[in-house]
Amino acid sequence: MFYKDERLALFIDGSNLYAAAKALGFDIDYKLLRQEFMRRGKLLRAFYYTALLENDEYSPIRPLVDWLNYNGFSMVTKPAKEYTDSMGRRKVKGDMDIELAVDAMELAPRVDHIVIFSGDGDFRPLVESLQRQGVRVSVVSTIRSQPPMISDDLRRQADNFIELDDLRDVIGRPPRDPISAPQD
Repeated sequence: MFYKDERLALFIDGSNLYAAAKALGFDIDYKLLRQEFMRRGKLLRAFYYTALLENDEYSPIRPLVDWLNYNGFSMVTKPAKEYTDSMGRRKVKGDMDIELAVDAMELAPRVDHIVIFSGDGDFRPLVESLQRQGVRVSVVSTIRSQPPMISDDLRRQADNFIELDDLRDVIGRPPRDPISAPQD
């Protein structure tokens, strides 16, 4: 469902894509992901959305954010909100849905096809609006995890659903094993 001459933009919901790939048992190689979609059309932009814990001295996602920033991705970040729930557990909230939706709406007049890497059903009205503007929308997520990581409404609304597991051989790398100590 891709045409070589169409202008493409990728919108990656970082935490959603990470969770879907983890549920399928592989890691995303973002260099390969970008190359794959450059091959499929004229890639104008690749956005990556994530919330960052600003007060932590080291965030495990910081090296990825820095690498993406230097390697052709437009990074959209905001500080995550930390709170304690009613059970006394530490929780982190960092929803990037609005930022992704606003950017997609702004870019819509300049692209032919938008690829959203998320299964979040909250994006269904965005997809519908983009389609009314003449933009084709593909959604990348998975139905092969338990439970499925994509909302049925979003999958039905999209022009094209791309099963993340089908991209494993093209954009995946095996998950890293924790470094094990030598055995005596």
